[in-house]
Amino acid sequence: MSNSEAAILRFPFPFPADEFTYRVNLEPHFPNGAPVFDATFDQDEYYEAECAERARVLAADPTRCQILPHMETAQWDTLELLMESLARDYPQDFALTQTGDAWGWVNHRLGLTQHFTFGDAATLPCPPFEYITRQVQGDFTLQDQRNQNLYLDGGMLTSPAGWSLNFDLGMSFHEWHKPVPIAFESGVFDRALNHLLRLQTGAPARRLNWSITVNARLDTALETYPIWGPEKKTITRANVGAAICLRVELQTLHRLPRSNAILFGIRAYLIRLDELVRVKKWAMRLHRVLAGLHPQIAAYKGTLPYLQTVVEYLAAFDDGGVTSAGTAPDQTCL
Repeated sequence: MSNSEAAILRFPFPFPADEFTYRVNLEPHFPNGAPVFDATFDQDEYYEAECAERARVLAADPTRCQILPHMETAQWDTLELLMESLARDYPQDFALTQTGDAWGWVNHRLGLTQHFTFGDAATLPCPPFEYITRQVQGDFTLQDQRNQNLYLDGGMLTSPAGWSLNFDLGMSFHEWHKPVPIAFESGVFDRALNHLLRLQTGAPARRLNWSITVNARLDTALETYPIWGPEKKTITRANVGAAICLRVELQTLHRLPRSNAILFGIRAYLIRLDELVRVKKWAMRLHRVLAGLHPQIAAYKGTLPYLQTVVEYLAAFDDGGVTSAGTAPDQTCL
């Protein structure tokens, strides 16, 4: 099997046979046999490219990384969690030494070596949260817990799906989720908040989220809408398979030990439709989800300009049969 075929089969497809509505869908974040769950923070063959893309976005717009002043302890919590996780899960790529507060960090993949004093930001080339999240795939936000609520009080967002850290910074849990349709009426966010307020250190959780995007573009922030927004109107029957991507976010939640904040990781994966349909079960599931998508959800996810074209394309791969349980592909090769 080629590397590209292996990458397709490890894609975290998000649709169980019965999941067509909003759910909290949280589960413990521990290995369960799926490759993307083997490590606490999945890093793959796109690591160098995505780190370079993050640096490019930050150079053009430094507001994509912001931390409110009271989140200093959470910054160091994040650095500790990410460094220890990467060094444990990828010892061939990362190394961490800790002698009291004297720490040493080696990132072989980016050719970085840094000696610093834990807790002293002056010994790092940039603030601790920014320093380490520049070296990890995926976006991150920090939620401070107070007054029986969570507040989005920091983040590194260089590949968000249609939202803005600059706009949402400082909002409460319900405020930053307010644009999501239907879910509020069903009480999903009330249940999610109650669960997250009880999240314990050392017992991380995860969920999958999905959207559809045009072209293999990770950065679809509101700030760059003039670049990617017009692409929605370029989809035709001729280019739909190559241009439309299913975007799945592996979202992880970690209670941080000193600050009691929550680190929210958002690792995004993209797969083109013409790649996805090589897995028959996935093609059938996606066709049925999109064909029955509630109009409000379709509008919220930004799919209306091309949704019918996508549904018609996928229909050719759906014979109406029953799919097996779970989301894992039934086939071992493409």
